[in-house]
Amino acid sequence: MSGLAKSSIARKVVMALSGLFLVVFLTQHFTINITSVLDPETFNTWSHFMGYNPLVQYVLQPILIGGVIIHFIMGFILEIQNKKARSVRYAKFNGGANAPWVSRNMIYTGLVVLAFLGLHFYDFWVHEMAYKYVEFLPENPTRYHAETVEKFAPFWRTIIYIISFGLLSLHLWHGFSSSFQSMGVNNKYSSSIKAFTKIFSVAIPLGFAFIAIYHHLNPIAH
Repeated sequence: MSGLAKSSIARKVVMALSGLFLVVFLTQHFTINITSVLDPETFNTWSHFMGYNPLVQYVLQPILIGGVIIHFIMGFILEIQNKKARSVRYAKFNGGANAPWVSRNMIYTGLVVLAFLGLHFYDFWVHEMAYKYVEFLPENPTRYHAETVEKFAPFWRTIIYIISFGLLSLHLWHGFSSSFQSMGVNNKYSSSIKAFTKIFSVAIPLGFAFIAIYHHLNPIAH
């Protein structure tokens, strides 16, 4: 195997591992966020813990940001490599006969997801940093639920979140199962793993969309 081929495989494995790491974060994020609908007090407790725990803030948070950066950089590099390697351009491509639409457009769904992450960071992470380190406001363990509901009050922001979760679902639909293939997982559990990834790819983004719609329709009276 040539060095170039080994390098490409290594990049795919790195992208797969970073993607699986982000799936774990997504699951954890959803677990906390769904409590904003089911039990606001629990949501406040968990959010306050995540916002002030030193391990989360100074270790896990930088690792998460690093994982996002690595995943998308690897995605861009692999997309460039794939374009250079293709002998048949899209003008001659026979649509879904050779590959599904999602797999051929991962870079575009990924870019939208990246833009959505930028909005999400602005809505919550930047606000949190300003609250603690710019305005130096005192700890308030009960503020998180009201702040979250307020973010979804504008109709346009709720729609953006819903569309973004839809594209996230498409991105996961191909990317989640492909991660296991990139790492060479091919055994008797492969079909079950693929089925699980498909269910996850629909259920989790749908759950996030439900949270956004619920809070938009149930504002907190001031």
